[in-house]
Amino acid sequence: MLSIRGIAFALTGLLLAGCMQSGGTLAPSSEANFTVRDRAQLANPPYQRVSISPTYQRQIVEYHRREAAGSVLVDTSGPFVFYVLPGGKAIRYGAAVGEAGQAWSGVATVGRKEEWPGWTPTADEKRRLGPLPSYVPGGARNPMGARGLYLYAGGKDTLYRIHGTNQPEYIGQAISSGCIRMTNEDVIDLYSRVKMGATVVVL
Repeated sequence: MLSIRGIAFALTGLLLAGCMQSGGTLAPSSEANFTVRDRAQLANPPYQRVSISPTYQRQIVEYHRREAAGSVLVDTSGPFVFYVLPGGKAIRYGAAVGEAGQAWSGVATVGRKEEWPGWTPTADEKRRLGPLPSYVPGGARNPMGARGLYLYAGGKDTLYRIHGTNQPEYIGQAISSGCIRMTNEDVIDLYSRVKMGATVVVL
């Protein structure tokens, strides 16, 4: 697992200076990619609907880093997720990221993809967050949300994921146990684009 935390803090301003220029907000949801289950789960979600700040709405931006098209970059200082497009463009999504001491950085690959994943709290989460069930099945009440992209490094599961959320009010904040959360609508869109084995860079 190649850690790039040190250079991230020193060079984030330089590396990402050109990534933030907006090319226009995209439609807030990706219903073309919705399955029957998605429509059923999200029609009346068991959480409060919130208005996402325009800063964190899905949009196409200029992208001047060197990651290949099809790669994913997570800028935890944004916090944003970028899906790299050809021609110096990227789709930028708002995110919620790990709180202090819980964040992960490095280079990984997408080792598994899952729709409406179940959630198995780790022992550390149980210690920090109090009594939790051993397993929560997939669905709109599940904190993993509509999709999960499982990050692997060196052939091993890092235990970090890019996934949906049942708490969209926290998009734009550092609040999670380390994983990268997106709105369910945005993670469905990202999931439909990302291929197995895609490179994921987390700054």
